[in-house]
Amino acid sequence: MTEKIGIREFRQNIGTYVDSTETIAISRHGQTVGYFVPVHKKPSRADVEAFMTAALKVEDLLSEHGIDEEEMVAEFEKMRKNKA
Repeated sequence: MTEKIGIREFRQNIGTYVDSTETIAISRHGQTVGYFVPVHKKPSRADVEAFMTAALKVEDLLSEHGIDEEEMVAEFEKMRKNKA
């Protein structure tokens, strides 16, 4: 769940929030007026390698089950429409 803080607290502690990895909802008089989403640093070599390994595994699984990219996108779009 996203943490909700007031504008004053955000300004006073901005350094802490910049170093954070969590999205923060910023409120004024109890109403959310915006979100702070910290941008992360460049991923490490290990992160990139882990991502590539996972991507290859997904590609293998899709191929194994005879699913192509277009089918996957169509199924995703169908699920999104049903959610709305």
